[in-house]
Amino acid sequence: MNGIIGKKIGMTSIFDDAGNNLACTVIEAGPCVITQVKSEDDNNGYNSLQLGFGEMKAKNSTKAMIGHFDAAKTAPKRRVVEFRDFNLDELNGMTDEEGNTADPAAKAIGDVIEAWEVFSEGDKVSVVGTSKGKGFQGVVKRHKFRGVNDATHGQHNRQRAPGSIGAASYPAKVFKGMRMAGRMGGKRVTTQNLVVVKIFPEKNIILIKGAVPGHKGAFVIIEK
Repeated sequence: MNGIIGKKIGMTSIFDDAGNNLACTVIEAGPCVITQVKSEDDNNGYNSLQLGFGEMKAKNSTKAMIGHFDAAKTAPKRRVVEFRDFNLDELNGMTDEEGNTADPAAKAIGDVIEAWEVFSEGDKVSVVGTSKGKGFQGVVKRHKFRGVNDATHGQHNRQRAPGSIGAASYPAKVFKGMRMAGRMGGKRVTTQNLVVVKIFPEKNIILIKGAVPGHKGAFVIIEK
């Protein structure tokens, strides 16, 4: 599956050809460096492409990762993601100054992959990110409980209470999965069937219709 690593910048809105106002998420997608190539022929047993994104100081990285990035002749990266079955043949053809088309399959370790090579306007993508953490929340916010809106029969302080969580002597326990108060957000979330509305190749910026998980500045994975 082809993809790229990006960073969420924020949200904006643009008008399409029909005059509709589309809410879009602005993502800085790439450039990503190929830091490792795995294939079925080696000891890994599967095909994948490892990409690195985001500059990082060497003092903040481990010696093992510094050696890993040195093999790719690149500086340490903040995020490293592996894409299974990345098909280099599906990359958009690149042209040089003379107009000759380069072979995308010729990319190797240390080469750069940019967003416009992977995606085109109108493509449907999936975005993976970590949702915003909201701390410890009650059942109304966390599970959309309605509460006792029609407060009668002495229900004076039960508007946001969870209610009964089980019987007494049997089963004498609370079943797993019971919807109760607890920590909300901060989990890996995948949003599917989003559309790439606009690509700015010179700035490595893409606009995706709709919202994607994560806060501003959060790293996301965009898969095609």
